[in-house]
Amino acid sequence: MHIHILGICGTFMGGVAALAKESGHRVTGCDAQVYPPMSTQLHALGIDLIEGYGADQLALKPDLWVVGNVVSRGNPLMEAILDAGLPYVSGPQWLAEHVLQGRWTLAVAGTHGKTTTTSMLAHTLDVAGLNPGFLIGGVPLDFGASARLGTDFFVIEADEYDTAFFDKRSKFVHYRPRTAVLNNLEFDHADIFPDLAAIETQFHHLVRTVPRSGQLVVNAQSEALARVLARGCWSEVAHFDDGEQGWSALGGEQQFEVRLRGQRIGEVRWGQTGAHNRSNALAAIAAAQHAGVFADEACAALCSFQGVKRRMELRGTVGGVQVIDDFAHHPTAIATTIAGLRQQMQADPQARSARILAVFEPRSNTMKLGAMKALLPGALADSDLSFGYAGGLGWNLAEALQPLGDKAQAFDDLGALVAAVAAAARPDDRVLVMSNGGFGGVHDKLLQALAARISSDVPTSSL
Repeated sequence: MHIHILGICGTFMGGVAALAKESGHRVTGCDAQVYPPMSTQLHALGIDLIEGYGADQLALKPDLWVVGNVVSRGNPLMEAILDAGLPYVSGPQWLAEHVLQGRWTLAVAGTHGKTTTTSMLAHTLDVAGLNPGFLIGGVPLDFGASARLGTDFFVIEADEYDTAFFDKRSKFVHYRPRTAVLNNLEFDHADIFPDLAAIETQFHHLVRTVPRSGQLVVNAQSEALARVLARGCWSEVAHFDDGEQGWSALGGEQQFEVRLRGQRIGEVRWGQTGAHNRSNALAAIAAAQHAGVFADEACAALCSFQGVKRRMELRGTVGGVQVIDDFAHHPTAIATTIAGLRQQMQADPQARSARILAVFEPRSNTMKLGAMKALLPGALADSDLSFGYAGGLGWNLAEALQPLGDKAQAFDDLGALVAAVAAAARPDDRVLVMSNGGFGGVHDKLLQALAARISSDVPTSSL
């Protein structure tokens, strides 16, 4: 089959393209911006890419058009497809029908931690010899790729964002998992959901698709998820972060004992940081056990988990200043990431006096709408200095950061932000960059600015 993918350079649709190619299909695609790293990955797979959405692509005559949710009515190629009455389908539906059908699907849903938990779970099943397929919204360092076909088991990051312009259900409704992880649930995606209750409804729809023989792995600390289950549940439920009846952890964040109903099951010693990753580990262990992996084996597997690109990824060190990249963009994720870094530094005697310089870009649709601007000061409170990029926002970032006083600055110009961070940084500081996009290549710009400051012998700021 020849499929042509509209919006192929998105993380999800690029993964669909890779899976389709591995399955033996001929794959081509188009996008408004065809650029690395996704374009490079797709070209390496032998997938031909076209820049733009010209109606002349009808001449390719694929058997099926697969449409990403970036495509809307008015798109010239989509309008031509509709006018010609040609067959088209959404990415999630194609995936469900051509990859997931007949497999044991393990889906990881939640506002935060989906990518990391999905990566942990895929790694655990892989170490156990199950050769899982996976589709992840990031690149796990243990695999070096965001998608692969695998065999009987398939682990998927289950996004609550809508499917396509013609299917406004959440993507995860298509996956019909046997094991579903509900990691947490907060308000997000203000561009498509009016409130948290609307997102809870989509999670309720997901719960309805899990069979009686399936299992829901649920965060016991989430009131929103409790409301979701109260609307109806037909499957076994395993709670994590539940010391009495479910899965719990005892100890620190990099070395902890895993318990089930109070009984010791195993131990995890790893390089990951933050209480959130300890919770993610419990979810992955519980889900792996449902798929047949003994819990002590899952604990042992997680000890070798390397992490995910763009999750606390060290991009470079100049003059003793570390520049770290993280995907955090929701206020809760920002606060959690900063807290995890702070705890990591407190555990290192040489880093206890070092500072965290938070550099962030409110780039998600929710943040651009200003729906969570009031939460930013609290999210950034544990950083020593904060530098926000206000480019493209329709609201006043400087005004939103006023509760932080002189600990926070907002910049409309990326170059000015880079210069300010480089001037403020001291040896041993951690510059923590947080964005769900490329942030204008700010990581390399910061490293270059720090190197230029050192070479010109500019004195370190006394800030």
